[in-house]
Amino acid sequence: MSVASCDIFISGGGIAGLVAALGFAHSGFSTVLADPGPLPEPSDQSDLRSTAYLQPGRALLDEIGVWPDLAVAATPLETLRVIDSAGDPPAIRTERAFRSDDLGAVAFGWNLPNALTRQVLAERATTTDGLTLKFGTGFSNLLSRDGEARITLGDGTRIAARLAIAADGRASPLREAAGIDVEITRYGQKALAFAVTHEVPHNAVSTELYLSGGAFVLVPLPDHRGQPASAVVWMNDGPEALRLHALDDDAFARAATLRSCNVLGPLSLSSPRQVWPVVTQKAKALTARRVALVAEAAHVLPPIGAQGLNTSLMDIRLLLDLARKAPDSLGTRPYLDRYAKAREADIRARARIIDLYNRLCRSDAPPAQALRSLGLRTVHDIAPLRQRVMQAGLGRARKAPSSV
Repeated sequence: MSVASCDIFISGGGIAGLVAALGFAHSGFSTVLADPGPLPEPSDQSDLRSTAYLQPGRALLDEIGVWPDLAVAATPLETLRVIDSAGDPPAIRTERAFRSDDLGAVAFGWNLPNALTRQVLAERATTTDGLTLKFGTGFSNLLSRDGEARITLGDGTRIAARLAIAADGRASPLREAAGIDVEITRYGQKALAFAVTHEVPHNAVSTELYLSGGAFVLVPLPDHRGQPASAVVWMNDGPEALRLHALDDDAFARAATLRSCNVLGPLSLSSPRQVWPVVTQKAKALTARRVALVAEAAHVLPPIGAQGLNTSLMDIRLLLDLARKAPDSLGTRPYLDRYAKAREADIRARARIIDLYNRLCRSDAPPAQALRSLGLRTVHDIAPLRQRVMQAGLGRARKAPSSV
């Protein structure tokens, strides 16, 4: 069988993989994306799971030409309300609000339904010059050489690429084929993800409620069937999360309302529930010969502070910037070293902060609970500190190293 040549091969057709594919194709690099699943179809309106995009993420979506199509469904996150609670049933102890307009920003970020985002990305990808999509057949085998990566797909297709990008998830087959191991920190927690409708309008306010066991986060969505709606991520100790997941819809909604301290009134379930383990997972290396890891192939973080996909988009942004600055270096050792050096430091720092924050927030020890409330009051009430924390919350795009 003949070998097809391209600049970029991407394993994985999720949001991160599609953004990377569009970014490289728009930059003039011939790109092939493969995924074992089917091409995304028109989004299921009942699937309201979502992701908040911080400013650098929105900028990247705008750059690849999809933001105008997504903006109509994007809900701005203008205020972050943080609540520390305690007791059973939980009651509010400390509450503070952080407003994006304090920094002259329109919003901290924009919340988008995942299914719609992936559909819009896939539709744009099917009509983008220089981009070949191979949904329905995934990565199978890798042979890396100094000048190229030789990839074999599940249907026998053979591809020679200057750079192979693993965007194929936390169990990445391309990462495994490249011989890169991972280190995993487990917390004994699971996260429930679902969407709700409620009586009280959210008014573009994202609410995080902290209690022993983990966070309960309400993120604004567009109205659903005429009612205010929010996406929810609910972290809990593993056995408790499984108990909650097994409840019928009405009992689950009552439990969620209680856990939310009724801040938006009674909650009604409006989507299926998903449950997954909360872990920190980091690849022991971000690159191998002619291979770069991005997104969950490179790092998995607890669902705190909208860091997951936004950190993934930072990976993609840096790979793109490096390639644009020095196209001839694409996939070479100097190119990969620049990428690894810049991203490893950032990922390590984010993982460390989120790990510490998660451990503090889920603890039921009285000193930890007191520290939570004190920390919230201190961060909010000391203006310079509040502004620094809010600037970090807005997200910052990292510039590519000046040379490769």
